[in-house]
Amino acid sequence: MMLLNKHDIDEDYVDFIENEEFSGRFLSEYIADTQRVYLSDKRPWVIGYSGGKDSSAVMALVYLALLGLKPEDRHKPVFVVASDTLVETPIVVNHVNNSLEAIERGAKRDKLPITSHKVVPKTNETFWANLLGKGYPAPTRSFRWCTERMKIDPVSSFITDKVSQYDEVIVVLGSRSQESASRAQVIAKHKIDGTVLAKHTTLSNAFIYTPIDMWHVDDVWKILRLCHLKSEETPSGIRNKWFDKYELEWENPWGGKNLILWNLYKDSSGQGECPMVIDETTPSCGNSRFGCWTCTVVTKDRAMESLVQNGEEWMKPLLDLRNKLAETTIIEDKGKYRSHIRRDGRMAFKTLTIDGKKEMTEGYTYGPYLLSFRQQFLKELLETQKQLSEVSKEIELITVPELHAVRHEWLNDPNEPDWEDTLPKIFNEVFGFDLDWSVDDTNQFSHEEAVLLNEISPKYAVAPQMIKKLIDLETSLSGLSRRTGIFNKIGRLVQQDWESAEEIIEKNLESRQNQMRQSKEVISIAEELEQLNKLLEKEGL
Repeated sequence: MMLLNKHDIDEDYVDFIENEEFSGRFLSEYIADTQRVYLSDKRPWVIGYSGGKDSSAVMALVYLALLGLKPEDRHKPVFVVASDTLVETPIVVNHVNNSLEAIERGAKRDKLPITSHKVVPKTNETFWANLLGKGYPAPTRSFRWCTERMKIDPVSSFITDKVSQYDEVIVVLGSRSQESASRAQVIAKHKIDGTVLAKHTTLSNAFIYTPIDMWHVDDVWKILRLCHLKSEETPSGIRNKWFDKYELEWENPWGGKNLILWNLYKDSSGQGECPMVIDETTPSCGNSRFGCWTCTVVTKDRAMESLVQNGEEWMKPLLDLRNKLAETTIIEDKGKYRSHIRRDGRMAFKTLTIDGKKEMTEGYTYGPYLLSFRQQFLKELLETQKQLSEVSKEIELITVPELHAVRHEWLNDPNEPDWEDTLPKIFNEVFGFDLDWSVDDTNQFSHEEAVLLNEISPKYAVAPQMIKKLIDLETSLSGLSRRTGIFNKIGRLVQQDWESAEEIIEKNLESRQNQMRQSKEVISIAEELEQLNKLLEKEGL
């Protein structure tokens, strides 16, 4: 099947499209396949666009396919959706924003049914709302809490909205089997027999289409750069080499060249990229220039280190902040940064299975970041934002809505309520002015009351945090005609582990010793009863 509408295709593309091979097939064949899938039904397309090489390649393929159709055949919408976690690498944010604008401009010019969209996480689910607000520890391989909240949920909400509008949608991804074997296996597992589509792993009425699934990385760069792939003899054999001659670069079908994109990948570790995340099977974006600058899933962010070394020195403060977060994940240092109490108010003891029974040990898992650490890190984050603005880098590292969300979490923290309302003070200390802080968010107590409680509580052998939470509870329920369940709420607060880690461990040991002592007494009594039963049986009673 040839292109149906050649006059809409730039002449520079035509020969390339019809004669250039991509993994053993001509590009024209891939375009024809894409056209067939597009024309086969009325389901709209959602293209997952991260701005990286693979999603840019699939975007170019789809754009060329639509250009090759007659205007009357471009019958259904194509939504290009990019996910912004609000902690993306800044230079990538600019690249993605510019690319989305260029795609939409080109689509309007060429009368294509393409629109671009950005999705972001809910304010209370952003990276800083969770890490600085709730005290969630920096993500690790074993606790990657960020992906679902910041990437999967926003994209899923967009897809779900389109499903409710159109009944079914097709999600077009730039996934390649060579790039991610595990991702390829998942898609293959959900493949629908007799079609090129796969079922979405979690969303009903959403289907996956991966038109460049079999492409090699050279094929990707070939459609993005065309004229600079040359074969050269090297000591390791014949190798393809790319040359940076911007004037020879061909343009994207929507306009704009890809040397900027190429430079983002130059010298990066393995040219890794963060794909559009649609479910939990998508691999981690660690070491990727198209991931989050705050990512601590990997030990070192070699991609950001490479950017700093290759001319982006202004990003060094971001790398320093990221490394500080990474230090808090070191096992032996966790106690410096994190509470021994979890957000449910209890210390979580580790257990061992002995003779089929779980036995508590003296070890425990750490809870959220201490409020003192969160306060200090927020100050450094704001100072870095101010520092970048002074070198003409107007980057919002944390948004104003996020600051309000963090403040709300601090004021209502389950373990360390911030009676002093320190966030507005930290902001003013850094920037020298105040935001419009909502009076409704502030509590009725201040530094003076907090100091007084801290002084008085030890005299009565109670934790000041517990008294603060009890007062907060009373305040929240005051004025209500019915205060249902107040005693249960008070009981739960009083029963939380408010003591120090050492005191709780000692109390736990005493409790276990008492249990063991009681168990021995029960066993002894049971043995005596058994002896008495035997004597009674002998006597015939």
